[in-house]
Amino acid sequence: MSTTRQETAKAILDGIGGADNIASFTHCATRLRFELNDVKKVDKAGLEKIKKVMGAVPQGGNHYQVVIGGDVASVFDDMNALPEMKGAKAMSNDDVKAAQRAKAQGKLPWLDAFFEYLSDSFRPILGVLLGASLIIAFAAVLDALKIVDFRAADKPISWVFVDAMWHSVFYFLPVMVAFNAGKKLRIDPWVPGSIMFALLTPEFLSLSKNAATVCTTNEALGTDTCKATIFGLPMLLQGYGGNVFVPLIMAAVAAAAYKFFQKIIPSAVHMVFVPFLTLVVMIPLTAFLIGPFGVWLGNEIGIGLSWMNSHAPFVFAILIPMLYPFLVPLGLHWPLNALMLVNIQTLGYDFIQGPMGAWNFACFGATAGVLFLSIRDKDTEMRQTSASALAAGLLGGISEPSLYGIHLRFKRIYPRMLVGCFAGGLTIAILGMASDGVKTSAFVFTSLLTIPVFSPMLTYAISIAVAFFVAFALIAFTDYRTPEEKAEALARINGEDEVVEEEEVVVAPAAGGVATLTKVAAVAAPATGQLVQLKELSDAAFASGALGDGVGIKPAEATVVSPIEGTVVTAMKTGHAYGLKTDEGVEVLVHIGVDTVKMKGEGFEQLVHKGDRVTVGQPLAKVDFDAVRAAGYDDTVIMTVTNTKKFAGVVPAASGAVTAGDEVLTVEN
Repeated sequence: MSTTRQETAKAILDGIGGADNIASFTHCATRLRFELNDVKKVDKAGLEKIKKVMGAVPQGGNHYQVVIGGDVASVFDDMNALPEMKGAKAMSNDDVKAAQRAKAQGKLPWLDAFFEYLSDSFRPILGVLLGASLIIAFAAVLDALKIVDFRAADKPISWVFVDAMWHSVFYFLPVMVAFNAGKKLRIDPWVPGSIMFALLTPEFLSLSKNAATVCTTNEALGTDTCKATIFGLPMLLQGYGGNVFVPLIMAAVAAAAYKFFQKIIPSAVHMVFVPFLTLVVMIPLTAFLIGPFGVWLGNEIGIGLSWMNSHAPFVFAILIPMLYPFLVPLGLHWPLNALMLVNIQTLGYDFIQGPMGAWNFACFGATAGVLFLSIRDKDTEMRQTSASALAAGLLGGISEPSLYGIHLRFKRIYPRMLVGCFAGGLTIAILGMASDGVKTSAFVFTSLLTIPVFSPMLTYAISIAVAFFVAFALIAFTDYRTPEEKAEALARINGEDEVVEEEEVVVAPAAGGVATLTKVAAVAAPATGQLVQLKELSDAAFASGALGDGVGIKPAEATVVSPIEGTVVTAMKTGHAYGLKTDEGVEVLVHIGVDTVKMKGEGFEQLVHKGDRVTVGQPLAKVDFDAVRAAGYDDTVIMTVTNTKKFAGVVPAASGAVTAGDEVLTVEN
């Protein structure tokens, strides 16, 4: 190992807290993944100063990721080769999870597993939830402008159809959650999905209208509860459309039943009898016990929060936006998101999303402040990052690009952003006193487009504006960098300018007599399909640009090819990611799908190996994209120039539909 590589490995080890702080250690295609004994020992700022490191991201609990890029396998090997690492344990992702499950005391691994279960049950459906929320926002704008009264029972049939466009997502949300939960628990996901479908059928819903059914009114919620006698046993008939607690509880029980039947039934007939017996047991169990219990639990929590919102509105309106900045980065906000859906189902409205909007817009205001300073300082790198993050926030209500791309990298941002959260929450508390807070009858992403969904709309608009501009002003006038960080950034910016000027002296002038940049390499499409902008990707690390500039492609064919002529630097044994390098030093990562490392190579046929020479268009892998999608993973083929910072620019050269081998990026110097 060269001295430089050894120094890099040693610096990362020191930044993570030393070998004694590592409980387990693995890597994926782009990131080193650590389980640490004490995350407080991590020197995040020190890690991000290391040349090889693109970012350092806490993952909740004792988990930590260090983003390296396409050369991650080499760095992983270099770290394991250090003398200090002889006692450390390098593990696969499955080994890490198995070890966590094996620990029964000390660090609450069950809590980490619980939040991971919640997160993975919701994350795959964020796209459709966002799409539905934008349709709701469109309807709310028409309603506010008195063009269409969407609340009227006799509205025109065309607008009833528009209602169906968004209501379908929330009505069948229990099925989506059950499907994702089943996949997370490693059983056939269609089994828990079918169990929830059974409770949404016209036949089940018709039971509440049967002459033998007795219905009573819940005074606290103003809803009817009906009881039927089925095979001599009482069954509470609930409306399960939009419910999320029931599928989450049911899927966990169904997984236990499914795996029990797998053990006692001969494998030759698993396909028939394991799903059959699970359905036969779980549909009645869910209808009689789990369903009513899940609805009751959601109701009680909703009533408790409603009581707090009514009796302590100041505390509630300020507490929610102050909590979210700490919950979202760790993935711990899912329970509150689930409660929002429960509130809408049981109360007909939700009161959490209004205060939550104050947090989101304080977050976006801080990002806008960073954008303002990057424009002033002519910091191209930070301007691109903050502009894309701000667009994702204001138009989509998505905070992750801001958090992972900017806020968690600079320690001065959070205190200033929290002031914006407090100011926005306080504004809602004061202005919302007369109306008992800010409410919405739909689950939406808090963006500029969804403002009309909230009531009172003016109270909400003023509150998020206060949160946004307070955070913006504090960042813009006091800076988000320490004096040392600012000096380093300015030195980097000035250094980049000097390099360009030197190059312009020797570069041949264009036709108009003005010097132009030199084209270092052309990068081709690794797959046939539709180009997707990097900022639109579902993976926060790629979308933020932490792994370099590039593109995504929604694949239309099974073959993924080399986008450059050069050498295969890394080839993951799972077949889902390849690191390539041109003779000119351009490093390119081809990553097939998002989180597809979890498929363990299933559906991927690897056609090249580390050290192979490849040409443009040479197949790297054949992929069963149907299997990728069926497993619930994003199938986008992602390609980035991982050493983007080394060059003057990585410029898009195509848009729309492309064929594998077409030029899509130009690397310039």
